[in-house]
Amino acid sequence: MSTTRWEDKLAIREVIENWIVFSDSGFWDEFGTVWHEGADMSATWREASADDFMAGRREGWEKGVSIIHALGGTSLDLVGRRAIAQTKMTISQRAEVHGVEVDVVCTGRFYDFFEERDGRWAIVHRRCIYEKDRMDPTTPGAGVDLDRSLLDSFPYGYRHLAYLQTQIGYEVKGPPRPGMKGPEVEALYAQGREWLNDDS
Repeated sequence: MSTTRWEDKLAIREVIENWIVFSDSGFWDEFGTVWHEGADMSATWREASADDFMAGRREGWEKGVSIIHALGGTSLDLVGRRAIAQTKMTISQRAEVHGVEVDVVCTGRFYDFFEERDGRWAIVHRRCIYEKDRMDPTTPGAGVDLDRSLLDSFPYGYRHLAYLQTQIGYEVKGPPRPGMKGPEVEALYAQGREWLNDDS
């Protein structure tokens, strides 16, 4: 490669930052630039190709769905033309739940499988690790009466986020997404090691 490792890391971090700015701002043409062809994305509400995920994100945006992301630090492992990037992030979603406007804030990590193709770093697979979340009414002193059985049906790391999303019409289903600990996140780490080891 013509770039140094430091330049590769900067290029990867730029893609990660572009993802949230383009996604959260409705820049749909630009949003397509963060992915390689054939990429896919796994989130609470959709596990699909990048194209299908972007279409769903745009549909939600046009309906007024309020989802905002923020980033923290990134840790990168690079081997040849492949990388695994783990980036601390928060997902903030606002909606009405049982007639009460609430904010859900979920803390976790983006776990990204990156590859350099023709001199361009982009995402091939994006997975989310959900560590913990909470739900707060936006009106001081307000309360919301949650269905405890529904809340407890979702994994700990994203149970409030999933609860809110089911209330606005999304389906949160499939196997549990990775959390801070447990077999799901360990399997994801193993996939990351395999991704790096398979670089040719």
